[in-house]
Amino acid sequence: MIKGIIFDYGGTLDSRGVHWSEVLWQGYQQAGVPIDKQTFRTAYVEGERSLARERIILPQDDFHVLLLKKVAIEISYLPQQPDETTRDRWVKEIAAYCDNAARGCIDEARPMLEELHEKYPMMLVSNFYGNIDEVLRNYGIRHLFKGIIESAVVGIRKPNPTLFRLGVDALELNPEEVLVVGDSLRKDIEPAEQIGCHVLWLKGKGWTDEEDQQTHPHTITRVTQVLDWLNSL
Repeated sequence: MIKGIIFDYGGTLDSRGVHWSEVLWQGYQQAGVPIDKQTFRTAYVEGERSLARERIILPQDDFHVLLLKKVAIEISYLPQQPDETTRDRWVKEIAAYCDNAARGCIDEARPMLEELHEKYPMMLVSNFYGNIDEVLRNYGIRHLFKGIIESAVVGIRKPNPTLFRLGVDALELNPEEVLVVGDSLRKDIEPAEQIGCHVLWLKGKGWTDEEDQQTHPHTITRVTQVLDWLNSL
């Protein structure tokens, strides 16, 4: 019997299961940045490494501020650097596009989260930058979660299953009483299964073709299908 739920955040609640690199790539295209996708992916990876090395994202940063910083760093890794005016325009347009995309996804998920909140205690377990509390507050959904286990705060990153164990412990439940919902087979689903949780894989466009080709018996294509799954038990 499910008595509590753990949600991943990035890619699960804020992008319909689509890897965030894909959302950002759409933003780059909308802004007219003249690069191919592989050049973008290289800049994306380097940007993530920079954010991991340095404390650039601050706890008080909402998602739009995070995006302004993140995109500016990514653009700094492009082989052909634009002039300052063009760079600033790209950063603002891409950040606005991605923030609006995330807000739209959260708005879609909100009724489901509110309904689940009435029935289950919920935790958020996420690889994030140390500001997810502010991100959730800005989007108006922080109150729906009992707590947050965030990689930048606890010093452990998924796929280490310890992150999910911390979430289960915070719910004060046993793993077999907890449902974990996430968009990454490797980082969410497999480690959650390792500690004995029930799982639902929100499968969208992943980072690699290999993951896109993988299957799992408990797969959904829309996060709102969590309700259908729970009601079928």
